[in-house]
Amino acid sequence: MARRSTAPTLQMVMDTSHFNIVLDGLEDRVAQVIRPSAQAAAQVFYDAVKENVSQIKTVTGNLNRSIYQAYSPEQSEDGVKAVYRISWNWSKAPHGGLVEGGHLQRYRYYQNGQGQVLPMVRPGMDGKKRPGKRASRAEKDAYYVTLPTPKQVAGKFFLRRAFDKQAVAEGAAINKLYEVLLTGLTGVGAVFGTEE
Repeated sequence: MARRSTAPTLQMVMDTSHFNIVLDGLEDRVAQVIRPSAQAAAQVFYDAVKENVSQIKTVTGNLNRSIYQAYSPEQSEDGVKAVYRISWNWSKAPHGGLVEGGHLQRYRYYQNGQGQVLPMVRPGMDGKKRPGKRASRAEKDAYYVTLPTPKQVAGKFFLRRAFDKQAVAEGAAINKLYEVLLTGLTGVGAVFGTEE
């Protein structure tokens, strides 16, 4: 014959009706909060890139004006994933890659009356066709004024340095998530013990 335990038992009754109300409200909002949360994080990175570019000596200001953030519908999935791109427009600031990553400067440059920075052309080459992008180094050296020794220009890392703001961006995304998910839900205060 089995012996019956005489140990005391603990019984707890929990009313989850308020919590269920919150979950029902959250379920409808989860898909809607993905994009605003991603945009809040993207805004932090965008602001950091703009700040980094503003600290670089400018000639025309084209790089600063070319910085953008854009929602990428091709890479996003509605209600699941939202992707934003933060970069510079290459057609407005083709030199952005040289500023970001650095480059080897082989030629002397000058700024014309329109504010463009251009390589100096050798005397006697005026009026002759410029060498194309794929021209050999010898063709370019014959056309442009070369420096006695090529100069290494260090990168300014205006885009990569913005990644230092990752923790701030994550915080902005989480704050937006809570703001959108919890605003206006009935029963939230009861679940968190703040409703009277």
